[in-house]
Amino acid sequence: MSTSNILEAKTHLSHLVDQACQGEEVIIARKGRPLVRLVPIPPMIREPGEFRGRISGDITGPIGSEDGAWG
Repeated sequence: MSTSNILEAKTHLSHLVDQACQGEEVIIARKGRPLVRLVPIPPMIREPGEFRGRISGDITGPIGSEDGAWG
């Protein structure tokens, strides 16, 4: 576990982010009191076909036509 005060965290933010991404717990404190925990966001896995059926209508029609929805 790594604890840094806010000023130190501002100076070494990229290093602290790297530590968090490697699985180390990073705590940022103010005046010695822990405030926040820096944790990585888990990777989002998108399944093929996830949006199938959610998009409808003519999305390949002519651009700028007078009778189109964007006219």
